[in-house]
Amino acid sequence: MATRTILLISDGEDNCGTPQPCEVAEQLGKDGAGLRIDTVGFQVKGRAREQLECIAAAGNGRYYDAPDAKALARQLQRASQLSADGYRFRGKRVEGATTGERAPLLAPGQYLDTIGPGEKRYYAVDLDAVSTADFSATAVPQPGAAVDTFDALRTSVEYGTDSSCATNTERFYQKEGATPLTSAVARIPAPEGTRVCDRAGRYRLVVERESKNGSDAARWPLELVHGVEAPLKKGVTPAASEPEYGVGDRSAALPSGDPRDARGGTGFNDAKQLGRGVWRDRILPSQTLWYKVPVGWGQQVRYDVEFANEPTVEQASWYSYGATQLFTPGRFPVGGGGEFTSTAVYSGRPAAIRMGSVPVSWTNRYEYRPTVQPVHTGGDFYISVTLGARAAEIAENPQIGVVLRVSVLGDERAGPEHGAPALGKKTGDRADKRGNSPSAADSDGTGGAGWTGIAAAAGAGAVVVVIAGLVFVRSRRGVVTQTTRGSA
Repeated sequence: MATRTILLISDGEDNCGTPQPCEVAEQLGKDGAGLRIDTVGFQVKGRAREQLECIAAAGNGRYYDAPDAKALARQLQRASQLSADGYRFRGKRVEGATTGERAPLLAPGQYLDTIGPGEKRYYAVDLDAVSTADFSATAVPQPGAAVDTFDALRTSVEYGTDSSCATNTERFYQKEGATPLTSAVARIPAPEGTRVCDRAGRYRLVVERESKNGSDAARWPLELVHGVEAPLKKGVTPAASEPEYGVGDRSAALPSGDPRDARGGTGFNDAKQLGRGVWRDRILPSQTLWYKVPVGWGQQVRYDVEFANEPTVEQASWYSYGATQLFTPGRFPVGGGGEFTSTAVYSGRPAAIRMGSVPVSWTNRYEYRPTVQPVHTGGDFYISVTLGARAAEIAENPQIGVVLRVSVLGDERAGPEHGAPALGKKTGDRADKRGNSPSAADSDGTGGAGWTGIAAAAGAGAVVVVIAGLVFVRSRRGVVTQTTRGSA
């Protein structure tokens, strides 16, 4: 799924007559998904700046101010790299229907679609009466595109004519600019199997996009994942649920020492795998970086994100934000549950965020809290780190330093059953009093059995072309459960 970026640089007003540039940008922005128009104003004010701001807003992009040559070079570097490092999609093309009756049938796997403002997209799946079915949708608007605080992505599972089995709503909860937004939902059969949504049959998976007036009007690429979890074997008693953070709360000691370099991925598909330790990266305004950490049965992930102290531009009066989000192997967002907060104010001075999960337990699926229920299978847990768009008006350097301190607490168990033995001390986090692990190297393997059902292929690459003052950057590459959370 290609993304295209036009970067327009100007030092004055348009003098070409009709049609007006803002009208052209609006038409281009509505013609299809994946187009972004960023503008840079070099020593412009008044009418010229207003015109460039209008073009950027209409073209799903952002306006960057460059009062001098140094600022111009900084903004050009940011805009071109942000486009070249766009989300790498994977999946099979599918076109969701506008009604449930016409919904395409999906097998477990990964798919690509698009969704417009105010749209609903329907898909169908055939489910048995005993397996847990997971469904996630990741919307990927252009980074920094116009959004409202309460713009939302909603996923639902429906059965029959009027039975809603589960629903989940995720919102941006900020209006600096768009970031990837993931909503996920599961159909989890009750142990008794007596509910309507426990029946075998054809179910509908629904994705809905809510947008306020003035928000990005472009179609957003959607990455969909449908997975199925088989039930435990007959006679197996699962371990008790783990609804509390315990040793993984805010006060947990994390690794210290010199950080090692790690380059975050562009999304779920190329997330950089991290082991226990201290890791260093750099992030652009409007950018989201992705990492993954293997976590097994009985273990929990706990990490901090630290945004660096950076030199700021003269007379910088803006403040922005840094954010992080933790996702399960099935791409379910895991909130802070009152223990953690996913965002921090960023003004160029150091800012830190703490985040973590409860321990992985098969029985967590029967808990009602949204911070616990999704953490019911082992595998790769994903970490996203986002820097707000306004940071482009604050920081003097094109990129901003970020440090991750990562721990996986507890010994990994051999399986989900009660009394399962530990697999070995090397899988547990035997940290010293400062939180340092004996081995902070990248971990291999999945960190435990669990969620499956993804298959895909993708390519990647980038081309940057400068022509007559325009920079074109193109990359190729019924019981109802309801939760509402914000994005990273």
